[in-house]
Amino acid sequence: MTSSNAATGPDERPLWQTSLSAEKRAELLLQAMTLDEKVAQLGSRWAGNDMADVERPTEEQINVAPMQDVFAAGGTIPLDEASRNGLGHLTRVWGSVPLTVDEGVAEIIRQHEVVLAGSRLGIPALVHEECLTGFTTYGATVYPTALAWGATFDPALVERMAAAIGSDMAALGVHQGLSPVLDVVRDYRWGRVEETIGEDPYLVGLLGSAYVRGLQSAGVIATLKHFAGYSASRAARNHGPVSMGRRELLDVILPTFEMAIATAGAGSVMSSYSDIDGLPASADPWLFTELLRDAWGFTGTVVSDYWAVPFLATMHRVAEDVDAAGALALTAGTDVELPDTLGFGSGLVERVKSGQLSEDLVDRAARRLLVQKAQLGLLDPDWTPKGSVRKETVDLDSPANRALAREVAEKSIVLLDAGSALPLLGENRPALQRVAVVGPCSGDPRTLMGCYAFPNHVLPRYPDRGLGIEVQSAVDALRDELGNIELVHEPGCSVLGDDRSGIAAAVEAARSADVCVAYVGDLSGLFGHGSSGEGCDAEDLRLPGVQHELLNQLLDTGTPVVVVVVSGRPYALGDFAERAAGLVQAFIPGQEGGTAIAGVLSGRVVPGGKLPVQIPRHVGGQPGTYLQPPLGSVESAGISGLDAVPLFPFGFGASYTSFEVENLRMSAGEIPTDGEFTATVRVRNTGARAGDEVVQLYLHDVVAQVARPLKLLIGFARVSLEPGAGVDVTFQVHADRTAYTAADLRRIVEPGDIEVLAGTSSMDLPCRSTVRIVGDVRLVGHDRTMVTPVDLTPIAGDALRTGGEA
Repeated sequence: MTSSNAATGPDERPLWQTSLSAEKRAELLLQAMTLDEKVAQLGSRWAGNDMADVERPTEEQINVAPMQDVFAAGGTIPLDEASRNGLGHLTRVWGSVPLTVDEGVAEIIRQHEVVLAGSRLGIPALVHEECLTGFTTYGATVYPTALAWGATFDPALVERMAAAIGSDMAALGVHQGLSPVLDVVRDYRWGRVEETIGEDPYLVGLLGSAYVRGLQSAGVIATLKHFAGYSASRAARNHGPVSMGRRELLDVILPTFEMAIATAGAGSVMSSYSDIDGLPASADPWLFTELLRDAWGFTGTVVSDYWAVPFLATMHRVAEDVDAAGALALTAGTDVELPDTLGFGSGLVERVKSGQLSEDLVDRAARRLLVQKAQLGLLDPDWTPKGSVRKETVDLDSPANRALAREVAEKSIVLLDAGSALPLLGENRPALQRVAVVGPCSGDPRTLMGCYAFPNHVLPRYPDRGLGIEVQSAVDALRDELGNIELVHEPGCSVLGDDRSGIAAAVEAARSADVCVAYVGDLSGLFGHGSSGEGCDAEDLRLPGVQHELLNQLLDTGTPVVVVVVSGRPYALGDFAERAAGLVQAFIPGQEGGTAIAGVLSGRVVPGGKLPVQIPRHVGGQPGTYLQPPLGSVESAGISGLDAVPLFPFGFGASYTSFEVENLRMSAGEIPTDGEFTATVRVRNTGARAGDEVVQLYLHDVVAQVARPLKLLIGFARVSLEPGAGVDVTFQVHADRTAYTAADLRRIVEPGDIEVLAGTSSMDLPCRSTVRIVGDVRLVGHDRTMVTPVDLTPIAGDALRTGGEA
């Protein structure tokens, strides 16, 4: 394996025998290790977190992790010293500074060799990286954000994308990806909404599980984050406390993680920074041991979010110092501390030696990581640092990657309203002579990419390095799309700030054009250096900066204005919707997003995306997500002076063709509490163009022990149909899909009436029926049915094109 391994004695050779199971090899290795060596496996080292020589575009430090500058300023331990007893993880070798492939390969080999040289048993470190919008490294394809995945309603497409991301990562020696984010959106003002898949647990769980399968099919461990409750902070403030009862946690927040473990075999879980009802997640043995391990049977590793362990002392103040924080986190069930070893270091060793901490807890965590290392081949006798990379097989921004990124982007664009101006081109459309393109998202390619895309995540610290990839701006993409039509461009204003000096020029451009296309929305960044992204929370849902003023003045010109929102969260559009000549929503669609949007605007692409979050009417006062019990729903109008009706509901998306959903047929009107039924609806393309529709199935529990959401998505299918074609969509619904957490906090299937609703959004459900569940109340657990299978049957004589289904 290495010179270090070659030096091991004959009695230790069974440690490397590949004929043994991973569990047996880990156990033998654990028995051969000293306490210091075992504890060393629980730590990590971020060798790239040296902030001293970073080029800064401003005097203020730009961080890529919370309080990164604080921890870096405290001094860093050289890698050889940090790994003198071995090391669990190497942190972000590729994702910390801009490296070419050759430079990155050299650096990853160097760090491996340092770890191996100082390790008596020669156990390699596991390498992890971020991969939310693609491999977060210099020159890699930037795919759409997770919120855009949600808008596709297409698990198969998300799985293909994740497999491509994983393939690039694995070829360059990365073993674990810190994605997907399975937090369910609870407040649109939260900065990390763009990193989520949406506001519905089933949509998030199903697409998140697809991402896990894709990434892990390439040999890269997926990491579910953030476990748990992170997205429900008070006032949507990053790292804010969470006011949530156990029932909401069990029914809304946790099912996404449970599904990804049960149906996709996710290999790792990352702790949340949150404290829920005063108890920090990282210190909660119920969450990480009783629930995750004992109830769900999870066998992978729990890794801390960056510095979540020392935060127990410095931020939550439930531990007196960092050493005490490490003991608390280890006891609760955290296995590996990221990104650097602080609480899982010598303090754990001393506590074990003094009898304050059981060595069994150290063994428990180390065993889990060693099993993963064995499964990844890191304990094989022929593993070498140089052999762990295959750089000759990698093109990080290959034509295939870009084509896939474009496909995801095109399928994610949501047409809110075609209005009078869309599509811009077509046989029955008026000829255009001059188009004005305005708005801060029109000319800046960075607005197309999320906060975990390398150009926005790291490159702001290196202003001379460009974007590292070719990204066409929205205006350039539209210019190419429209061909010979004259196009004039005036940004008007920036995403953030109060500079109004460019608005007059933008208004004049609009006034002199046949149509104006206004690209407004977000610029993703980190910790206040953006309008969307980690640490970029919003006070309300007004468009950032002075963009609302720009839009109002554009709409006052009398020129038809098509509003394109390129954003990481939904913004309130009630002031503009009735005056706009078209409305399009793009949830930060990635490096190919400009072309995807242009294709939708021209009409070349028939939009089929659906809203994974609602579009509010007002900037404040709205209840937010569609998952509302009766007291929070639109049906409670008159109780409060606040309008609870969204401008566009969850699941909504228009098209350039038309669809009809009808003829709901139920296989049974009554089933036992352990039975199942099928619900079949017919969807037909009644328009003149081929297109996609997402058929959605919701349930409503008529009477329950606790207040339940009036509508809950339990199944969907994205179908692609030629004009005139139809298909029968059959949902196979097990009684388990009606389960909820009862008054005594046990999950039950309860007898009673369940209303079944089918249609094309949470508020467009023309097909309705009722099924009665009979028998005794039945307790269900982790082995319950979590997925609603879907069958598609083309109507005789109709042409069915391939579409995503779930």
